[in-house]
Amino acid sequence: MERADYIFGSRAVLEALGTERVLEKVLICRSPDNDLQNLLIKELKRHKVFFQFVPMQKLRRISGKNHQGVIAFVSPIAFGDVQEIVTSTFESGKVPFILVADGVTDVRNFGALVRSAECAGVDAVLVPEKNSAGINADAVKTSAGALHKVPICRTPSLRKTLIDLKNSGLQAVAGSEKAARNYYEVNFRKPTALIVGDEQKGISKSLHTLADFFVKIPLLGEIKSLNVSVAASILLYEKVRQDFVAD
Repeated sequence: MERADYIFGSRAVLEALGTERVLEKVLICRSPDNDLQNLLIKELKRHKVFFQFVPMQKLRRISGKNHQGVIAFVSPIAFGDVQEIVTSTFESGKVPFILVADGVTDVRNFGALVRSAECAGVDAVLVPEKNSAGINADAVKTSAGALHKVPICRTPSLRKTLIDLKNSGLQAVAGSEKAARNYYEVNFRKPTALIVGDEQKGISKSLHTLADFFVKIPLLGEIKSLNVSVAASILLYEKVRQDFVAD
């Protein structure tokens, strides 16, 4: 089945650059002697759009259309700037709460996570440019449309952006089943960046040293981990609970 979120061919992708359309990534079957393709690669670098060289067979598996060796994936959403969101939230007199999704690559998990984030009133969801779920029609559907409501922000370096957030006054709270502190023992009414990771790999080592608190969800059964979207929902709604109790 063909999808509406593809652009085929070097010229069409070049025309999309600089417009309101957001390119998620571009797959290219390399032809070094193709001047138009060489120009495309140069422009992709200038616009900081992720691209990857792949064999022709992969492009054919994606689409049988005349793709001319280039297929671009168009994001169904526009991405936000997390620093601008934090600044505007502070200026409005509110306390910023950012959800950081570290290495969540499953599309349906990500969609469910964003749905919970929107319901809990999160100001933005921060994801890495690489090693993150693709934002496509499946993600939008699983999120029940939340991907069109809560700002999604991408960064080439979660570590650097998290450092910037901490310098802006946010505490970094990381979910981990190995933590000594229960999640309800942390004050989520402070400006917070809540970090959740994939249930298999957990939070990346580069973010571990930046966490001000590690928190766990008590697990009473034999299985020692929760689905990341479920765990995130519990942590997010602890913030909601604390807000209600305080009011």
